[in-house]
Amino acid sequence: MVFRDPGSALWQIEVQEGQLEDARKSAQEEAAAARRGLQERAAKQLHREMGASRKAERNRLLRARRCVHLQKELGLRQQKLVEEAQKNHRKALRFLKVSLGKIREQEQKEELETREHMRRRMDAVLALKNSISANRETLRKFQAWGQAKTELAEQKAQAEKKAILAQGGDAFKHLCHQRRRQELEAQNRAFEEEQKHRKQEIVSRLLKEEAVEDRRRPRPEPPRPTGQRSIRDRTWSYVTTFCDGQSTEAPPCCPLQPQPPPSSLFQPDVPGQRPGPAQEQIKENRPRSYQSSPLLTAISSESVQGDGSSLGGEEDTLAWPEIPGLWKEDYKPFQVAKEDVDRKPVGGTKMDKDILARTVQRLRSGLIHKQVASGREFRGCPFNSKPKFIHFKDFDVGKVYKKKITLINATYTINYCKLVGVEESLQDFVHVDFDPPGPLSAGMSCEVLVTFKPMINKDLEGNVSFLAQTGRFSVPLKCSTKKCSLSLDKELIDFGSYTVGETAIRTITLTNTGGLGTKFRFLLASESCKMDTSQSALKLSSIFMYEDKSFYDKITTSFSEHQTEGNESSPTDVPSQKESGKLDVKEQEEGHPIESEGVNLTTIMTIPPNEEQMEFSLGEITEGDIGPFSSIKVPIIFTPIVPGTVYNSFKVMFKNQQCPTLYFKVVGVAIDVPVWVPKPNVDLKICMYDRLYQDSILVHTRSKAALRLKFEVCKELRGHMELLPETGYIQALSSYSVQLKFLPRHSLPEDAGKYFDKETRVLEAPMTIRVADQIKPVGFTVHAVVTTSDLELSPTRLDFGYCTIYEAIRTQISLCNHSLLPQEFGFVGLPKFVDIQPNDGFGTILPLETLQLDVIFQPTKAKEYNFELICKSEINRCFKLACRAVGVYPPLELSHYQIKFAATSLYDTSVATLYVINSHQSMNSLTHSVPRIGSEDAFPVGPTSFEFLLPPDSPITISPLVGTVWPGKRCLVRVAFRPVLPSELIHQEAFQALSRKADIKSSLKETATQRKDQRRPSFSMLRLQNQDRLLQASASQPPELQKEDLASSSQEYQSAQASLTRSFQGKFDKFVVPCVVASGDTKDRKGTEMLSFSPHNTLYLELWCPAVAPSIVVTSDKGKTVINFGDIAAGHRGIKKVSIQNISPEDLNLEYSMLNPDGPFVLLNPTMRLPSGETQVLDLSFSPRESILAQETLDIITKKGTLSLALMGTGVASTITCSIEGDVLNMGYVIARESVSLGFKLQNNSLLPIKFSMQLDSLSSRSRDQHRLPQFLASPDQRTEVVGTQNYSGQSVFSVVPAKGIMEPGKAQDFTVTFSPDHESLYFSDRLQVVLFEKKVSHCILLKGAAREHMMFVEGGDPLDVPVESLTMIPAFDLEHREEAEELKPILVTLDYAQLDPDTQAPPATRELQVGCIRTTQLSAKKTVEFSMDNIVALQHKGFTVEPSKGSVERGQTKAISISWMPPIDFDPDHPLMASALLQLRGDVKETYKVLFVAQVVTGP
Repeated sequence: MVFRDPGSALWQIEVQEGQLEDARKSAQEEAAAARRGLQERAAKQLHREMGASRKAERNRLLRARRCVHLQKELGLRQQKLVEEAQKNHRKALRFLKVSLGKIREQEQKEELETREHMRRRMDAVLALKNSISANRETLRKFQAWGQAKTELAEQKAQAEKKAILAQGGDAFKHLCHQRRRQELEAQNRAFEEEQKHRKQEIVSRLLKEEAVEDRRRPRPEPPRPTGQRSIRDRTWSYVTTFCDGQSTEAPPCCPLQPQPPPSSLFQPDVPGQRPGPAQEQIKENRPRSYQSSPLLTAISSESVQGDGSSLGGEEDTLAWPEIPGLWKEDYKPFQVAKEDVDRKPVGGTKMDKDILARTVQRLRSGLIHKQVASGREFRGCPFNSKPKFIHFKDFDVGKVYKKKITLINATYTINYCKLVGVEESLQDFVHVDFDPPGPLSAGMSCEVLVTFKPMINKDLEGNVSFLAQTGRFSVPLKCSTKKCSLSLDKELIDFGSYTVGETAIRTITLTNTGGLGTKFRFLLASESCKMDTSQSALKLSSIFMYEDKSFYDKITTSFSEHQTEGNESSPTDVPSQKESGKLDVKEQEEGHPIESEGVNLTTIMTIPPNEEQMEFSLGEITEGDIGPFSSIKVPIIFTPIVPGTVYNSFKVMFKNQQCPTLYFKVVGVAIDVPVWVPKPNVDLKICMYDRLYQDSILVHTRSKAALRLKFEVCKELRGHMELLPETGYIQALSSYSVQLKFLPRHSLPEDAGKYFDKETRVLEAPMTIRVADQIKPVGFTVHAVVTTSDLELSPTRLDFGYCTIYEAIRTQISLCNHSLLPQEFGFVGLPKFVDIQPNDGFGTILPLETLQLDVIFQPTKAKEYNFELICKSEINRCFKLACRAVGVYPPLELSHYQIKFAATSLYDTSVATLYVINSHQSMNSLTHSVPRIGSEDAFPVGPTSFEFLLPPDSPITISPLVGTVWPGKRCLVRVAFRPVLPSELIHQEAFQALSRKADIKSSLKETATQRKDQRRPSFSMLRLQNQDRLLQASASQPPELQKEDLASSSQEYQSAQASLTRSFQGKFDKFVVPCVVASGDTKDRKGTEMLSFSPHNTLYLELWCPAVAPSIVVTSDKGKTVINFGDIAAGHRGIKKVSIQNISPEDLNLEYSMLNPDGPFVLLNPTMRLPSGETQVLDLSFSPRESILAQETLDIITKKGTLSLALMGTGVASTITCSIEGDVLNMGYVIARESVSLGFKLQNNSLLPIKFSMQLDSLSSRSRDQHRLPQFLASPDQRTEVVGTQNYSGQSVFSVVPAKGIMEPGKAQDFTVTFSPDHESLYFSDRLQVVLFEKKVSHCILLKGAAREHMMFVEGGDPLDVPVESLTMIPAFDLEHREEAEELKPILVTLDYAQLDPDTQAPPATRELQVGCIRTTQLSAKKTVEFSMDNIVALQHKGFTVEPSKGSVERGQTKAISISWMPPIDFDPDHPLMASALLQLRGDVKETYKVLFVAQVVTGP
């Protein structure tokens, strides 16, 4: 049975070989055809790829050229911009320098103007002060004058009353009648004054009307017959007559009196000429009040220049004035008819005004032109006059005066000059000769001759007007008459002392600086004289015209009463005359005219001569004429008669009434002793005890013989005072000097007796000079104030206690001066360890003053100190102060004992560092100083501990507070100062704000409650009442409980803190922090046991802590400086806006601290400058890259402080989980042009919402994937492309829904993937990326799928082709070739049998093939797929086992065919075993696969 028939076996072998040969040939042909097709497709694909590559290369070159061109253009543009920027910068710098220069010049100019303005203001204030003083003095004089007048009137009234009573009459009735008469006279005077004022108003109105009428109708008047008066003259006469009280009801036929021409009224009174008969008649017929009326001075120059022949021609035709007077009782004003009111405006119609304006503008434009030269328009006076002012001084009427002036062209170019004329008031007296010179260049001049011929003796003023091309200008002209200006060279003549019988002469000079002479007369002020009282009244009225009316009324009333009382007055009126004379001078200086006409009321004052007047007399020249610009000396003779002081007053009167009376006084002393002392009182001022004071006493004699003098001191003072020499001789008519020495002793108060006042310390010592042969001695008195020179120091002993060598102790002492004189003092011989301030212990102490001095003790070594302080005065007196102290050398020392912090803003921090040093290393006191207390034992060498004791509630932080320093080492100590607002103050402000809000709410609630309807149910009313009770109960809680409830993080607390920070005014604190020192290490102490600290070794650290308001505050978020970004997803950015405001009065430059460059916080918009009062918004960004809790500090630094912003934020990682395991989603097999969908979930495990988007690699364009070789040309190891075969239609094979969205925290999102192939392929693949927040790729899911044209498929085995196919459509073969190709689909199955141990049998090599049936929606006859594999027996002979070899698969199911191999006995390990079998699938079509088995044995892993 083993060996069969060899022929049949050979036959069978031959048959099998033939079959295999045919199969091999067909396989070879198919392989060749496939290779050719692949080569053709590859060639086409390569050609197409080459074309695409060349096109891409061209595009790249074009883009490169375009980029190079754009870069060149950008470079040129950037270079041009840089050049322009540099050019603009240079221009800006130049303009900035010019602008700064102008600004500096402007500031300097403004400063000079400010100084000048201040100087003017100071001058004005001083002038005002002087004026006020002068006015006060004047008012005081007038008050004294009024009081004197009142007293005089009362005395006179009492005298009259006594006289009437003595005569037996009724004094009261007489006084009443007299007062009534005075009131009537005052009323009459007031009425007359009112009539004068009315007359002046009427005349001014008439003149105005006449001037207006003349301007409207400038027609020449027709000649009038000679001898007739004009209407105007008769009107003047009527007005004058009516105002003077004459009757106005004259018959119409009564002719008026002929009047002289007006020119005769104004003819000046020439000395030596008598007025004509017409003038005398006018003066006789005219009342005196009319002579002084200012009506005549108001008549125009036209009437003054009129001819007398025009008067008197119309006296037969007009007896009444043409115009009814306004003073008539039956006068009725003219009423204009209503129909004539609106006919035409007063100024003409609007068209008339426009025509007039255009005409005036045209005329002006033709005459005056603007002059512009070099771009500058000339402004100012076109011609300068030399002299600038034409003044005809001291002229005589009838003479001719000429003056020549020069006009200089002051404009820029050629100008013209034309004479316009003089004013109307000067036309009759001034004549100007001027020939227009034509065009004048700049700087050229022309001459003008001005001729003045005065016709009246009156001051004239006006202007000479010219017209230039650039405008009008004028030269001032003034004509002044001759005037008297008289003065005396002195007002007081002091003759001094003369013996009775001697004669002394002094001279006084009368000077006239005016151009008019007058007669003068010197006489005593008490002699009788004539005074013009009406003139004084007029002067007073002119002075007080602009002053207080009430004061003027008082002066006038008192003056009127004085006039009505009589013609006699007492001698007390003499000073009033002098005051009136001063007023006259003042009135002339101010330019007020003095009326020379009127009723002259004279008062005769007779003073009886007395004996005093006989001692002073005038010389021969007492009266005479003083010419213009001359002076006269008048002698004054003093002949003393009676011993004593004699004085008298003189006056100088002048014939010219415009000259005031001048007064001067004369004083002399008459003595009868030949020897006298010029200084009868010798004042030694203030004297000290035990000090020598000297003075020289001068003695004079009038005797013509030598005299012997003896000087005596009272016996009580002979031990303290002496006169040297005691005896002497004085020569005839000479002087003698004697020396006075005064040395007061401390026994002076007891010795002096009555001559010394112990309370006031005043000494009055009488001295006597005895003259030989003279009974009456000459005495003089020595005055002095005697005081002590003691200085008192308190306390009398100073004890500084214990003081370390690193510090100083300051204590105060008092220095009191018991003297009445200031004394200079100084502490001398001070040791080096003592200092006295201020001024190093030197200075001046005022009388009876107490000074506080600081004594500063700073020891240099450890020992006991006993010393004295010596204070010396200027007279070398010493005052001592005993002092003691103990010097301490502590074992530790500080590198700084005083720290001055800079001005620190609220909630800012200033830090300073210092060292605690232990330099004690040796106990050898011979080589160096060792720590000890005074003279005690030295401090031991070893570790030394320290502790800083901070005051409670202080803004100071010291780190470390406690520490130990080993010998030769030092410890760094950090001192921080952080000023904050007290929490109590913040709570108080917060509760005040809360109370205000509660009050507002309660008021609103009460208003709302009142408006509610009273018909509401009782239940609601009870509820409201309960709520009110609860609110009242909460409001009535104690403040302590409410403060406990208010947390520092509450809004009210933070608002109150921000408000107080803004209104903070600054604070300065000084802290002294003690640092106690102990021996030993702090680590060696047991539990809470304290080390033994010595109080004498304590060190002190002084801290100066100025706190100021922050210059910059945060205004956003209620002033919070903590910026919390909260939770931000990693990879994302959160932005916060912070508003800062500059609350300081000046602009600030801002600087910012450096944030961590790798950190998540960024300042987006730093601002370098913040003006005062403005607000800037800062944008802060927080961008975490990972899950992290970040915190940084941003310091905004200014020159006034630092604002610290605490930045906080939490980065939260975006974590999601996917329901797909292995990140591979296999869609399986699907019928081509059908689709299948699968779903998966993404879970959001983070605390933040996540924004996602799903991206397919096949739909994303990547430039890095371009221009690469096709995947099928690369080796399998280099194939990393995840995007496989795609649809021919261009549509995506895979699609995902939803493509984007937001996943809420803790929620899951469902996704659906759809696989839609349009052709058959086994290598559909793509990659799906889950992108979070458009930045981070969270998951990458590989999508795979396969498509078949039919419902069956086989998968498994080794790959025989590339996973990428060409996009070229494979041409369709005919049916026969297609079936033949489908039947021979190869499947390669490789089995490796692992033989690791030859003694142990290994398990068989196993592989699987999957046969599946695709679920489809197409209609098909078969619902299943059947498969079968032949040649199973042959396979078994070679060791292969296939299970199952046949079967069926339902739709949507797969079935595995397991293939295992065990090497047979005859297997050659050097040659692999090969076998083949056919696998047939029957479904909607039949498919045959040729499965090739290759098996081998491997011995290694």
